[in-house]
Amino acid sequence: MILIVDDKPENILSIRKTLEQYQFEVDTALSGEEALRKILKQNYTLIILDVQMPSMDGFEVAEALSGYSKAKDIPIIFLSAVNKDKRFIVKGYDSGGIDYITKPVDPDILLMKVKTFSRLYQQSQELKQMHQSLKEEVEVRKLAQEALIAHQQQVNDMLEQKVRERTEELREINKSLEASNHDLQQFASVASHDLKEPLRKIQLFGAILRDKFLQMNPSALSYMERIVSSSERMARLINDLLNYSRLSGDSIYELTDFNVIVDEILSDLELMILERGAVIAVEKMPQIEAVRGQVRQVFQNIISNALKFSRKDVAPRVEITAETVTDLNPDSAAFSGGHYCRIVIRDNGIGFNEKYLSKIFTIFQRLHTAEVYEGTGIGLAIAQKVIDKHGGIITARSREGKGATFIIVLPLRQGKHPLTDSI
Repeated sequence: MILIVDDKPENILSIRKTLEQYQFEVDTALSGEEALRKILKQNYTLIILDVQMPSMDGFEVAEALSGYSKAKDIPIIFLSAVNKDKRFIVKGYDSGGIDYITKPVDPDILLMKVKTFSRLYQQSQELKQMHQSLKEEVEVRKLAQEALIAHQQQVNDMLEQKVRERTEELREINKSLEASNHDLQQFASVASHDLKEPLRKIQLFGAILRDKFLQMNPSALSYMERIVSSSERMARLINDLLNYSRLSGDSIYELTDFNVIVDEILSDLELMILERGAVIAVEKMPQIEAVRGQVRQVFQNIISNALKFSRKDVAPRVEITAETVTDLNPDSAAFSGGHYCRIVIRDNGIGFNEKYLSKIFTIFQRLHTAEVYEGTGIGLAIAQKVIDKHGGIITARSREGKGATFIIVLPLRQGKHPLTDSI
């Protein structure tokens, strides 16, 4: 159940309708004092708390809750129409809030945050229950061991096996919940920050259309095109985020023909290659144990970037070379019997300053604005994460205006298998 605290009934009604429309169970309080009384009697998964209230403001309510063992872990989202300065936002987080939203509230943003934080809280509670179950199981085991001293060996073996199986089961559940909780926290951070920028554009131009262009006006077309553009960027951002989050799961490695993967990508990009007059030269690559879909993402992102970040009036040229090497190092010596493969993807595009090398592999980091070159700033972060999961390394070398070279070094086999393949 979600508790909405606001001294204005009309504000409560608006938020309540939004949440109930998506089957959230909602309770309300018109003051901080009423909220504290309800929290002592009722369990809530999330509190939406107005900052500016008479008698007891939202910060005071949050600080009071921090002293209640029952309620100190309930996530709090602050709402404020007046206190928008940075110091108030900082105070909100210091008071125990997990987010701070200024009014007027966008219903879609609020709903996304409510879903995320509610699920985070439920996952956290499940984790606690699992820990408690594990603790109780250990106590049961201790009692069982003491009792088994006076019983037959057959009974002892049976109980020991049961405890081992139950303990292992709880550990696996606990591990799975922790991984899920980590990914949800990352997504909550994204929802709170990076998704706001395209949404602000949608809100801004929507307001302009509403307030200034109520009748037919050619200028409205320009604003509508901007709205559509922002919406498309949001879609790309969400898709890339989903791709990035999927990399946290377990992977199945199999012998993969990288030449086939590159051929498929070039076929998909055929129209773009023809439009830009691009030339793609690919050397034969060895078969490598890898997760096919993930490796395809790496090549797709790097090759499409090479086409996208091309110099004006210069036809893009991309060269892909490969050779086996001695060790996991971008400058490792070539060796036909090596256990690693170095793949080099070189282009003649706009390049970049190498002082920003670490930045290009960081999620949501861009060297160019979306107006100049489209993208979400996630593609190379995905590439980095995929190569890391494969036990390899990825780096780049470049000069501004002189193209970029991406270097990938991967083990030919995962684990301790014999390594005999060569190019």
